Amino acid sequence: MSGALIVEHKDGVDWVKLNRPESMNALDPTLIDALNVYFDELYRNRTTRIVVLKGEGPAFCAGLDLKHAMQRQSAQKELPGVTYSLDGQRRIADIVMKMRKCPQPIIALIHGAAAGGGFALALAADVRIAAKSARMNCAFIKLGLGGCDIGSSYFLPRLVGVSIASELILTGRFIGAERALAVGLVSELVDDGKLEQAVGPYIDAMLSASPLGLRLSKECLNMSVDAGSIEAVIAMEDRNQVLCSRSEDFGEGVRAFLEKRKPVYRNA
Repeated sequence: MSGALIVEHKDGVDWVKLNRPESMNALDPTLIDALNVYFDELYRNRTTRIVVLKGEGPAFCAGLDLKHAMQRQSAQKELPGVTYSLDGQRRIADIVMKMRKCPQPIIALIHGAAAGGGFALALAADVRIAAKSARMNCAFIKLGLGGCDIGSSYFLPRLVGVSIASELILTGRFIGAERALAVGLVSELVDDGKLEQAVGPYIDAMLSASPLGLRLSKECLNMSVDAGSIEAVIAMEDRNQVLCSRSEDFGEGVRAFLEKRKPVYRNA
């Protein structure tokens, strides 16, 4: 895949690059469609074990391409109907739902602006690493829209708590990299230009897990966030551990641990 979205696969990792640097990787229909296709196809993909999502140029993603949207609206000479508008809205929202549904952990490398829909992509990742230049915000409320969009009102309270989520959603103000680290929005803060170096240990640690164990761990975390009871969580954890213990990779994992070497998993 090339053009607006570049995907490079290496040693079990997909390096996924938003590639519209001239527009700060703003989401136009081509990029939206490419992201939907990519994450949709990941669900049954057993070759890709980890996804690293990043942006080309000076920013991670500046959100919706407003210039393109206004040009299209001007060409139509009237506001689109509700059904058409809702379909367009859902096409963007589908991306973050597919990101959560896909079994591969997603690591977002954030530099520069991650605004609006770009912030939503970062929030939908499993792990976020930020460069010192990173600035994130819920830009929607500054555009005459509501502040809750593309999953932001779901992800933010769970990541940083209701108080800070309310501040960011209701004001649209930016949160800088240092504060994002302090409130737990990102896992690590590094110098600009060091993001790919910083992500290496995360990749190595995840690849040391069995493929099945890694996939089921993401699934269980997703379910546990909204679980109604600890009993429901433990039931899923028990089920996952039994499934993993029946895999040939479990025996390899134990042997590798005892022999103090890296495991060689067969994904079986």
